[in-house]
Amino acid sequence: MKRMIRRRGFLAVCAVVAIAVALTGAVGMNTRAAAVTYTKDIAPILYNSCAECHRPGEIAPMSLMNYQQVRPWAKSIRERVLDGSMPPWSADPKVGHWANDPRLSKEEIDKIVAWVNAGAPKGDDKDLPPAPKFAEGWTIGEPDVVLQMQEEYTVPADGTVPYLYFSIPTGFTEDKWIQAMEIRPGNRSVVHHVIAYAQDANSRDTAPGGEGELRAGRTHLGGITPNKTGVVFAPGTARLIRKGSNIVFQMHYTTSGVVSKDRTKIAFVFSKEPGKKEIMTGNAINGRFAIPPGADNHEVTASRTMDQDILITSFMPHMHVRGKSFKYTAVYPDGRSEVLLNVPEYDFNWQHTYIPKEPILLPKGARLDCVAYFDNSPKNRFNPDPTQTVRWGDQTWEEMMIGWYTYTRSDAPKAAPATASSSSR
Repeated sequence: MKRMIRRRGFLAVCAVVAIAVALTGAVGMNTRAAAVTYTKDIAPILYNSCAECHRPGEIAPMSLMNYQQVRPWAKSIRERVLDGSMPPWSADPKVGHWANDPRLSKEEIDKIVAWVNAGAPKGDDKDLPPAPKFAEGWTIGEPDVVLQMQEEYTVPADGTVPYLYFSIPTGFTEDKWIQAMEIRPGNRSVVHHVIAYAQDANSRDTAPGGEGELRAGRTHLGGITPNKTGVVFAPGTARLIRKGSNIVFQMHYTTSGVVSKDRTKIAFVFSKEPGKKEIMTGNAINGRFAIPPGADNHEVTASRTMDQDILITSFMPHMHVRGKSFKYTAVYPDGRSEVLLNVPEYDFNWQHTYIPKEPILLPKGARLDCVAYFDNSPKNRFNPDPTQTVRWGDQTWEEMMIGWYTYTRSDAPKAAPATASSSSR
């Protein structure tokens, strides 16, 4: 009997110890979770990875610049970082290394999850780092010059607006090397995208009223889609705009149901250093395709063979709403092939520019192969009409297949990678 009592007593003590250990562990976990605060842990993440877009006047739908703005969105932030949809990024993580990859680290995601699960505590104000400072209205810093359309354009309430071209004199009396540039729509609700060119003022410009197609004497500078802001070019590289040039905007407007006005502008930061490598733009393009009705995985290909040694400094695949995936592959003169960029789930709403950490050498004779797939089936929720054969066209309900890339000539040491001012979020 005494032995049984002693055993029961021992078991009781063990149970008490086990409960104490469990409670201690739970308290420890809660303490660790509670220790994660907005001021100490979360604000630095949001300032570094989100604030450039999530601030007043920028492309994101809400500002995340202080605790009062962040707190109502805490659970949504947790879900979006857990599913990887924010910050947005579409490159296959198994292919390439990207200087402007905005994805959060596992440690950063874990901090956000722990913070939200703990009730999103604010923390001590003394732990709050200084908020990032931005040039008002620009993501590239303070511009050296800002140019805008000479007059407002009135966008009708409905109907289709063809591509329009607007010419803006620069007034440059000498050649200018551009270290950073940003295009700023006057009215984001009707500006679908803008492509900017530098054009010799003596070459044929645009037809009256901004209509007509621009062809001769132009140099591609870059463009924006709804999610893009500015770009800062890598040290040692720059865009070149010749003296006396005009800037020409190719404008794609979409109607919004109300008559609207737009006056888009462009800003430049000039390079302060001599000896720049000029950044140029190339593409592999296919305009002769027909995507059958209902096809859910239609392949379209395009290639470009290099006529000189080049260093690729960025990629930007472009399709419209039926775009499904896009891949760039280099085929070298010795027969080797290498996938340079794979975008397995293309998203028309997030048309990223992908900047390699190191410029990619393509020697003369190398071929850049681009393969795109399109979903013209009812399964594509963005498909405007799966019963139609789809061909090349400017409008969103038509399609394009362009493998854009930027490059420099490779007769100089490799430049550092460029940086997108907002990581193209």
